[in-house]
Amino acid sequence: MSNLLSLSAAQLNRAATLKDRIEALSQQLTELLGSPVSNGAAAPANKPARKQISAAGIARIKAAQKARWAKVHAAQPAAAGVKTAAKKRKMSAEGRARIVAAVKARWAKVKKAKKA
Repeated sequence: MSNLLSLSAAQLNRAATLKDRIEALSQQLTELLGSPVSNGAAAPANKPARKQISAAGIARIKAAQKARWAKVHAAQPAAAGVKTAAKKRKMSAEGRARIVAAVKARWAKVKKAKKA
């Protein structure tokens, strides 16, 4: 739906007329059927409540999932000659200092350009 403030007076007038016609038709339909007609905006009154899982049920699900994963990982043979945990790379102090200096120089250049 568009913003009401951006509509012209003619558009607002047409919208009000359409709304009145819809309400009149809804009233006529109610008279014919003998029960109020919903426009789909209201939620059904007899909607069932959401089911809650007990803590024991959640624990059973977790245990079953862990067992499935253990079974899958046990079935996969470890790759021969390949390290399972790769050594984490570390940046040297000099490399980090160069990056910091470059970032500071870049921001100094940006701030200088803003002032000019």
